[in-house]
Amino acid sequence: MKDQRPWLAQYPNGIPANVDVTAYTTLKDLLADSMKKHAKRPAFSCMGKTITYAELDRLSTAFGAYLHYRGLQPGDKIAVMMPNLIQYPIALHGILKAGLVVVNTNPLYTPREMKHQFTDSGAKAIIIAENFASNLEQIIGDTEIKTVICTSLGELLSFPKKHLVNFVVRNVKKMVPAYNLPGAVNFQTALTEGKKHRLPEFTGQPDDTIALQYTGGTTGVSKGAMLSNANLVANALQAKAWMTQLLDEGSDGCMLCPLPLYHIFAFTVNAVALFNHGICNVLITNPRDLSTVVGAFKDHKIAGMTGVNTLFNALINNKSFQNLDFRHLRITVGGGMAVQRPVAEAWQKLTGVPLSEGYGLTESSPSASMNPLNDNMRIGTIGVPLPNTDMRVWNEEAGRVATTEERGEIQIKGPQVMKGYYNRPEETAKVIKDGWLCTGDIGMMSEDGFFRIVDRKKDMILVSGFNVFPNEVEDVLAGHPGVLEVAAIGVPSEKSGEVVKVFVVKKDQSLKEEDIINYARENLTGYKVPKHVEFRQELPKSNVGKILRRVLREEEDKVS
Repeated sequence: MKDQRPWLAQYPNGIPANVDVTAYTTLKDLLADSMKKHAKRPAFSCMGKTITYAELDRLSTAFGAYLHYRGLQPGDKIAVMMPNLIQYPIALHGILKAGLVVVNTNPLYTPREMKHQFTDSGAKAIIIAENFASNLEQIIGDTEIKTVICTSLGELLSFPKKHLVNFVVRNVKKMVPAYNLPGAVNFQTALTEGKKHRLPEFTGQPDDTIALQYTGGTTGVSKGAMLSNANLVANALQAKAWMTQLLDEGSDGCMLCPLPLYHIFAFTVNAVALFNHGICNVLITNPRDLSTVVGAFKDHKIAGMTGVNTLFNALINNKSFQNLDFRHLRITVGGGMAVQRPVAEAWQKLTGVPLSEGYGLTESSPSASMNPLNDNMRIGTIGVPLPNTDMRVWNEEAGRVATTEERGEIQIKGPQVMKGYYNRPEETAKVIKDGWLCTGDIGMMSEDGFFRIVDRKKDMILVSGFNVFPNEVEDVLAGHPGVLEVAAIGVPSEKSGEVVKVFVVKKDQSLKEEDIINYARENLTGYKVPKHVEFRQELPKSNVGKILRRVLREEEDKVS
């Protein structure tokens, strides 16, 4: 019988089809082993401040003791709302040591979005950067939050940098609106007070939910994916096994982390998998400021980097980045959105390192597949399933697995698949069927097991009965030398139901609408060619840099 897992032949040498995902009972155990094994090594670095594994262990124990002292009990939910700061890993480890459930929260959320997430999760405490405290003030009375820990961007930096950073942020850039949160304490106070108290030993179980990771909400109401100890331990060990081929455990190189740790990609890959690998994560607080990314490459031996397509695209078009020395770079992983072929090719030409695309969802903790990090990498695909993971393309109309010639919904089965959505059994039943996670992504699988994303179901454009996939249009137009960024959506048409409209950010200011149309005609079938082109200074993006087609569609709806 033909092997139903043809992708196994693509596995790099030394990577097994299955790893022991039960090696640790809890994520806390995995992290504790990492801190013991790599105690003297640097763990995280941010804005010039570096802490070792041992220092992180000591500080997080104090922080966990403070949370316990404030009355929080195992199983209680605690929101964490900050950009990448040294405070984040200290808070995360302290939360897990105290047996609490972390509710990662996007700092750019509006008060309305915050209220939904905090009330839906039932959060009883929050750790929040002061920049966003005024928003919390507006809605905290409608939540169960009683414990508030505020932190400044410079709070844990060394003197005098901490005062300089805080002065600039508060007084020069005016990034901290006035707020009034009675009873709130600062992060340093929590650490100091926590050292006076004992943190009781907490023993968790594999099935315990330890993170409520909210979906982006782009398909409706944001839902909390319940991620268990078993989910996150499994995905960390799966990702670690994949990267071991090019990164030695305890490597002197650093991993650049420009993606926010509250995002599931960086949360699992950087904060957990690479932490377990003994590698220092260099945290970038504001990746939109490309100078900080360039500076990190100059100050550290960057051996690896995670990011999204828009960031890689911005970097390869940045003159300062183009002049860097990439001799230490060995791994670059793109996720969160499709990596466009022109971007991947330009990145490899500039750095000499392949840009390997990975794939996953919040609901899969997140990694499900990954391109090999060697010569078997295939640009334009999401690679092959990680160890312990099965994937298939499901032909819904035929009620069977699709052939390699057919498109269908990509489905995932593995130990990293979430328990379900918090307090939403009906929504859970819609996406987990017979143990398979239904992703909503349309894709295809090649004969030798590589998967390729065609598009999201909801993003599909219907032109005169023909399906047009925005990713395809965007991928083609991204290859035009005058295009910096592009997004495609469908807009109403009396003649054909819908037509394609593209939004373009220029790289070459002389670029005209007719240039885009002519280039599209050379590379796309007629019904896929954009009928409308709108030039923009920038495209709407999420805080991790993912282009939001939803926002563009909403803007079009208002106009029409």
